[in-house]
Amino acid sequence: MPIELQNILNEEKDGILYVTINRPDKLNALNRKTIEELDSVFTFADQLDTVRAVILTGSGNKAFVAGADISEFSSFTDEEAMNLSLFGQAVFSKIESLRKPVIAAVNGYALGGGCELALACHLRIASQNAVFGLPEVTLGLLPGYGGTQRLPLIIGRGQALEMILTGSPKDSTWALQTGLVNHVTESENLLAKATEIAKVLSTRGPIAMRKAIEATLDPIVDYRLEAKLFGDCFDTADFREGTSAFLEKRKPVFQGK
Repeated sequence: MPIELQNILNEEKDGILYVTINRPDKLNALNRKTIEELDSVFTFADQLDTVRAVILTGSGNKAFVAGADISEFSSFTDEEAMNLSLFGQAVFSKIESLRKPVIAAVNGYALGGGCELALACHLRIASQNAVFGLPEVTLGLLPGYGGTQRLPLIIGRGQALEMILTGSPKDSTWALQTGLVNHVTESENLLAKATEIAKVLSTRGPIAMRKAIEATLDPIVDYRLEAKLFGDCFDTADFREGTSAFLEKRKPVFQGK
């Protein structure tokens, strides 16, 4: 049986748990409530024996997750920001270390925290209109939910630094070429392709898959350092300028202070 949540839909069918972030009016942006619900639904997925694989997607056809809800944290102190980062990292690490395979079906914009959420999944399937990006630098920030740690492991440090330092978005063709995603498909076939792969996974040995997931988790990462640096940015004039410019819909003017 699915669990009742405010911002996330979930449905189990034939051993596959379909999880949909459902904030279409906000392009499925991640606020704290949604991250808390992600924590709940993946705890549920882990505990439910009938679930053999999970597919995570966003509602609508415009966005997987278009980023974090910036209005929620624009006034945070550095300590509050670090704690937010640590909380998001903990939830995303739960997804990454889930004992069952998790497939991200990326159906549009996967920006900021949305890109980081996709990175935490074991496999990524993208629609042709998918767009990936880590635009935090345009706010005077850096990725804070594990992006600086996971992205270099997936696509290499050079490509990862280009994404992080420029903040420029990347299309699905680039994502496939760099290994950011496993497959690209037409929008109308996205869930069907993800389901096809999930059905294959559901026939494999659960214990063997669990051990394989555990074996591929890289221990040489420093999420706490990322969280500290993320928090440090909140104590800068550049961050205040970046978030103000975003909320005021203008270009930021950074002073390096």
